[in-house]
Amino acid sequence: MSDDTTTPTLNADPAELAKFSALAHRWWDPDSEFRPLHQINPLRLDWIHAQAGLGGKRVLDVGCGGGILADSMARKGADVTGIDLATKALRVAQLHALEAGTKGVQYREISVEALAAEQPASFDVVTCMEMLEHVPDPASVVKACSALVRPGGWVFFSTIHRNAKAFMLAIVGAEYVLNILPRGTHEYAKMIRPSELASHCRVAGLDVQQTRGLEYNPLSKRYWLSADTSVNYMFATRKPA
Repeated sequence: MSDDTTTPTLNADPAELAKFSALAHRWWDPDSEFRPLHQINPLRLDWIHAQAGLGGKRVLDVGCGGGILADSMARKGADVTGIDLATKALRVAQLHALEAGTKGVQYREISVEALAAEQPASFDVVTCMEMLEHVPDPASVVKACSALVRPGGWVFFSTIHRNAKAFMLAIVGAEYVLNILPRGTHEYAKMIRPSELASHCRVAGLDVQQTRGLEYNPLSKRYWLSADTSVNYMFATRKPA
């Protein structure tokens, strides 16, 4: 899919938006296949907000999908741009913003590398959640995120550890036993060890400030943040001022 350097706005063709209304309602249905994203979103949103203070900040959400995190950050008072290369997902995000009346959020179909070349050092906060394990070159994404954030700004990442425990819980357990995620959502070889992500951050000029793990209890169906980064984990990084 080619990068589009134009800026789609919410002033979109209603007929085009209508085409994706069914998909939009699945994406934003908390009981759909996107249920895990809805359940973890308050946790990651509050953690990001506690570190960076989203109110009044210019924020970029990389790999925004249907806009679950981007929309919630806008509702915290941030001026949010969500980017993705999935056209349908962006239509979903735009439609939801229209339906929900969310202010302060826009979406673009453009790669993070292309945006970094276009708008370097333009954002106070950059988020890249549940995306790095789906790209061929995660180091390139980390480098672009660093280029996009202003000195003193924050960059947040979340991804999945590559180890036996993560394979059993995040792939076998979540996709095949509990059916929390659609089968094939994650590929083991693309998972990223925290040491690898930390190395990518150092090379990109980002200082790791805090790490958090995300845990899940299948009996209570509850997620929570912890110090355990052995499966799902998040990094809060900062670019030196």
